[in-house]
Amino acid sequence: MRCLPAYALRQHWLTAALLGLFASSAPVSAAEVVEERIESDQLAFSIEKVADGLTNPWSVALLPDGRFLVSERPGRLNVIDADGGESRVLSGLPKVSQRGQGGLLDLALHPQFGDGEHDWIYFTWSEPADSGTRSALSRVKWEGDQLGEIEHLFAQNRASSPGRHYGSRIAWLPDGTLLMSIGDRGNEPPRAQADNDHAGSTLRLTDTGGVPDDNPFVEDAATLDEIYTQGNRNIQGMVVRQNGEPWATEHGPRTGDELNRLIAGENYGWPEVSQGNDYATNEPIGMTSKPGMVDPVHVFEGRFAPSGLAEVTSSAFGEWQGGLSSQKLVRLALENNEVANHEVILDGEIGRIRDVRQGPDETIYLLTDAADGALYRLRPAE
Repeated sequence: MRCLPAYALRQHWLTAALLGLFASSAPVSAAEVVEERIESDQLAFSIEKVADGLTNPWSVALLPDGRFLVSERPGRLNVIDADGGESRVLSGLPKVSQRGQGGLLDLALHPQFGDGEHDWIYFTWSEPADSGTRSALSRVKWEGDQLGEIEHLFAQNRASSPGRHYGSRIAWLPDGTLLMSIGDRGNEPPRAQADNDHAGSTLRLTDTGGVPDDNPFVEDAATLDEIYTQGNRNIQGMVVRQNGEPWATEHGPRTGDELNRLIAGENYGWPEVSQGNDYATNEPIGMTSKPGMVDPVHVFEGRFAPSGLAEVTSSAFGEWQGGLSSQKLVRLALENNEVANHEVILDGEIGRIRDVRQGPDETIYLLTDAADGALYRLRPAE
């Protein structure tokens, strides 16, 4: 085992998990209180429904003017008013593959969004190809109330089927480069260990889709230049902390879901190392630890399938400050790379949760993945 360097921290994180032609508008409702008061160990909070009528929403991004952008897997991008009273579907995005877990996936605004020059919306999607689909990254210019030009920045080097394990989370590093996760694509797990395959990895790219000069493998002719980490089965939650550290939650097979701190050039083991079991036989897959491969910071109990990850920095949430987030919303408090406290915040109250974000208004937003999905807001209770 290669140990992660110890560092002093205490943090609380929120991780959300899944258990298991454009229209001109989508049905939404103005924000309504659905739970007036829920008690957690540290504080009480309320839940408001901001908008509903969303079809399998995958990601939410918060615009500077208070509105929301929400992606739906069938390929729609919605702009929703701050109070949830009105929603419009924006036209102009590429046609996505909707097979299996595919579609329009993660959203992220450029770090300098709002200055005019950098008003780009980045999105990941499953790109159709003759031999299957690819995980792809594109960006579209935001022009006030509509979408402008699209630039296609990256597509993984090998298209394949079936339509699952796309990964597809985006997170910005402090130097203005971005990380993008790509799953192992589900049919050939050893691809996550292949140096010449983007599957089962995280990538580090410039804001125009190029390769940063200091990427960990740029001097290694055998390894693709874009690769930042390897051996990642299917990262569905990713966040960069205020101190610049990237962290991720990763789907295991049958159990073995992980929380990892991402370190440039490291290998996280899949499928040679796993704490999960084979779906058919329920027998362990690989070893539980191996020299040269990074052990997870935390392995979730049972079949958790974490999707969405946010660091809580809001002073409004008091003791939730500083640290990670199925129907379950879970708070993890970390000390010196170990989980010191685990608390279930929500368990079934709003349904299956796909994304979790902290808003600039110091509230927390949750997105539920369903045929009639919704956007929710958590506030500290009075």
